[in-house]
Amino acid sequence: MKNRNLNILQILPNLESGGVERGTLEIADYLAREGHNSYVISGGGRLVTNLQKGGSHHITLPIGKKSPLVIFNIFKLLSIYKKYKIDIVHVRSRLPAWITLFSLKLMKKKERPKFVTTIHGYNSVSLYSSIMTKGDAVLIVSHALKRFILANYHIEKRKITVNHRGVPDKIILNNGKKFSEWIKNWEKKYPSLKEKKLLTLPARISRHKGLEDFIDLIHQLKVKKFDIHGLIVGEAKSKNYLLEIKKYIDSKDLSNNITFLGYQADIYEIMKISHITFSLSSLPEAFGRTVIESIKLGVPVIGYSHGGVGEQLKLVFPEGLISMRTKSALMKKTIEFIKQQPEVRPTKLFSLENMQKNTLAIYKDLLKN
Repeated sequence: MKNRNLNILQILPNLESGGVERGTLEIADYLAREGHNSYVISGGGRLVTNLQKGGSHHITLPIGKKSPLVIFNIFKLLSIYKKYKIDIVHVRSRLPAWITLFSLKLMKKKERPKFVTTIHGYNSVSLYSSIMTKGDAVLIVSHALKRFILANYHIEKRKITVNHRGVPDKIILNNGKKFSEWIKNWEKKYPSLKEKKLLTLPARISRHKGLEDFIDLIHQLKVKKFDIHGLIVGEAKSKNYLLEIKKYIDSKDLSNNITFLGYQADIYEIMKISHITFSLSSLPEAFGRTVIESIKLGVPVIGYSHGGVGEQLKLVFPEGLISMRTKSALMKKTIEFIKQQPEVRPTKLFSLENMQKNTLAIYKDLLKN
């Protein structure tokens, strides 16, 4: 392969919010900065503007929508490959991956873009999920997830690269505005929280994210008269589940002790002013981005010792590990951290730059071969 600018196409269902979406933008921005042509196909969303500001091109296509009409997307992809002379197509979700594979099969082998997949989560073991193992290169976001994939699918090990999702070593707070100014605005908006220790669960409001465990923890701390307040930062995937959780909070008389903040663009600021952040998913997380973000912000994390979260904490903050869903350990560790907030040592592990460089290197290696 000659040393030339590459034409890279990433595909995912939408660009609303979430770790997969943010990872897509981080790769897109890096490719554009390096002089390559970066394209992203999705159904749209609030992050499209950010993507375009970074120098990438967005193509709106309902690629993640389950519908009999999805077959037409196969032919639309063929047109896009040809129009933009795509070298690499990188897919991060199962339905778009199937559509992409079918489209590539319709091309002559010598003319096909290389097919890259990233496995971001512990999907159910099935034929449908197996599509994510079919890439010419398969990126996996943690060693824990790699073990799961190798145990459940037939895949050539040479195709696999563990490429941990990355976080900037220097996290910029509030888009460059003074942090002190942000704090003043926060205190004006939430004056009752000024003197309280904030305990934060940064997670989408969905089952298995540990909301019940977090609510029970806040309830126990309230009973013990600790001056704390719980923050839940993330969107609700299901309105019904959100109502269910709010009823659960009301049943424990915690409506004044827990605040739902929803999606927040200034999540870093909220984590920074927190006394502790938590990762309490009952199912293993493939990576757990908020864990390493919190550590790089200097804020201690308490998390269950499984999946990617356990993998990270063992390396960067083992003090925060607790046994899986052990409420007594969760309570004991939280009280310990409330009474004496532990020092969080800086780390260069799980860096965004490494993730970006590794991804581009994989693209180039595929084209060489």
